[in-house]
Amino acid sequence: MADPFGLDRRKVELFLHDPAWATQAAAESTRLAQAIGPTLIRIEHVGSTSIPGIRAKPTIDLMPIVSSLAELDARQPQVEALGYIWRGEFGIPGRRYCIFEENRRRLFHVHCHEQASPEIASTLVFRDYLRAHPRDAKAYEELKIACAAAYANDTLAYSQAKGDWIRACIARAEAWAVAR
Repeated sequence: MADPFGLDRRKVELFLHDPAWATQAAAESTRLAQAIGPTLIRIEHVGSTSIPGIRAKPTIDLMPIVSSLAELDARQPQVEALGYIWRGEFGIPGRRYCIFEENRRRLFHVHCHEQASPEIASTLVFRDYLRAHPRDAKAYEELKIACAAAYANDTLAYSQAKGDWIRACIARAEAWAVAR
């Protein structure tokens, strides 16, 4: 996704896993649940901060799953009232993407999907696979470190550079999920 405004071209900083991220994700999920309202089914903590033991950018990814994107869209003012910037699909059809920042520090990425979206299953199986496979989680961490070194001042390029590895890992994770 092109970023003509430079909103996502920031310094890439990776931190040791912080167990407080899970607590922060739960607290923010409670705030979001009230704003999203009755269309909300559940909110999942996803992304690298949800995988114990690996380095991550200290931005927590949350994935609200809703029964209706139209109902979610109607709640945009309530979500924005929490301080979120609503960015619409932002390159992924059927997604609603929001960011929350304080003092130019990105705290939360929120990726909302309707319950039938295939993005939900691939995101969750990726997270669950890495939680269950520490070697692959460490390999992912090593990739993140290499990409952070290569794209130290461009979080968008950093994210894009991990794409092939993530897609291959999702394929392994899907096979693992079927075999369980």
